[in-house]
Amino acid sequence: MNWESCRRARSRAGRWLIPVAAAMALVLPSATMAQDQGVLPVVTDDVVAVVDGSDVAAAAPDQGWIDPAAAPTEGWVVDPNAAPVDPAADPNAIPIEAAPADAADAVPAEPAVPVDQLPAINPSLAPPPSTGNLTPGANWSPPAEVYVAETGQAVSGVFLDVWRAWGAALSWGFPITPELQEGGKTVQYYAFGRFEWTPDDPSGNVVQFGNLGKATQPFMLRRGLPGHGEAVKSAAAAARAWAPLGQGEAAADTETSRFIPETGHTVSGDILAYWTQTGEASYLGNPVSEPYEIDGVTYQVFERGKVAQEDGGWPYVLPIGQIVAARYGLAEDASPQGDLPTYSEALFSPPPAPVPGVDIPVDPNGERHVLVSLSQQYLWAYQGDVVLWQGYVSTGRTGYETPPGSFHVLSKLPVQTMEGVLGGEYYNVPDVPDVMYFTNFGHALHGTYWHNNFGTPMSHGCINLPMNVAEWMYAWTPMGMRVDIVP
Repeated sequence: MNWESCRRARSRAGRWLIPVAAAMALVLPSATMAQDQGVLPVVTDDVVAVVDGSDVAAAAPDQGWIDPAAAPTEGWVVDPNAAPVDPAADPNAIPIEAAPADAADAVPAEPAVPVDQLPAINPSLAPPPSTGNLTPGANWSPPAEVYVAETGQAVSGVFLDVWRAWGAALSWGFPITPELQEGGKTVQYYAFGRFEWTPDDPSGNVVQFGNLGKATQPFMLRRGLPGHGEAVKSAAAAARAWAPLGQGEAAADTETSRFIPETGHTVSGDILAYWTQTGEASYLGNPVSEPYEIDGVTYQVFERGKVAQEDGGWPYVLPIGQIVAARYGLAEDASPQGDLPTYSEALFSPPPAPVPGVDIPVDPNGERHVLVSLSQQYLWAYQGDVVLWQGYVSTGRTGYETPPGSFHVLSKLPVQTMEGVLGGEYYNVPDVPDVMYFTNFGHALHGTYWHNNFGTPMSHGCINLPMNVAEWMYAWTPMGMRVDIVP
């Protein structure tokens, strides 16, 4: 993925994310230096700029700103009456409950509810039924590792925490490499930087941002050929820009120019204003070069970034992570997703708590049925016209999709060890609770104790339920209950 696409992706996040992500950065102890500033990049279609929560147009008046595990498909051997049989168990065993003769339908019927008539997703309006001890989200926890589809890379652990706290792609772009070992450290490259794992840092900053600026310094300056005089002059000026100034060489500080003694370089003009708006050394670090010009574009390199300014434009940052990764020849090939959930901030929002003390009038003779949306990874449990519970579930992942259609519960088992080979994959999941089969081919609703990534396809075809939801649903579900599954 090129950095232009990454910049556009960052622009879509919107200006409203800036104060939120900045506030998160202020409280995260593990990110280096930047917490006190609380600033994040905001992106236009043409440039990348970093501002604080103040008016964006004032920061860049010349720009047109844009606001920006797995539950297997239980491949059981089934008898002619569609009762699932565990191959490892007694071959004469029978299910706890047998399906009514007219309940099974070997060919899925059309879904009972059209996609455009699905109920609204609004978990806060779905209190737990008074007949069960149902507390949605009681066992919820956020994922420790996610898959970033834009670049085909995974982010995990404290790298994930810091990346999200800084606004994810807003500040650092998407990850472009897996975790690597460099100089005895675990690192990962992002479009606009490099994260470094430093568990022994005395100050407790276990994730630090790599100083990539000097990695862009020219290796050498070659003698020019006839007819290349201007190019040679520009290259020579760029090479000289890396030489630090002595204290006596630097001009006195003014409102538009400052000498930075830590690195021996000066920042001035619009680039000084831009550097100040980004939190000075907290985000980009200190300057490691003087400004220099190539082909009408002014550049200045900082410890953790490279800033460019076109004539008449506002400064913007270049994707230094991609620049350095390309210079080092690092592989940026996409990795297989496996069972990792696709990154979305929704994965990190716990399900809403049930509304206490709400009495729902329920018809005791109303039909009990469930509706599952595959695209939304969501389930509604109805009794008559009343939704007793609704929430996120996990259906079949790619290659093991849960079939759409209208089905009925064929058999129920309070617990079952599921083992077999499906699609060349061996699985053995012991003691799966509250199993409710609804096809002749091993598809079931059941409790899931091996993951909490509900809202993301995770299974081999079954419908994974949170443990407490499955316990309630098992007791509530009659044999032959309708199960409607829509795309």
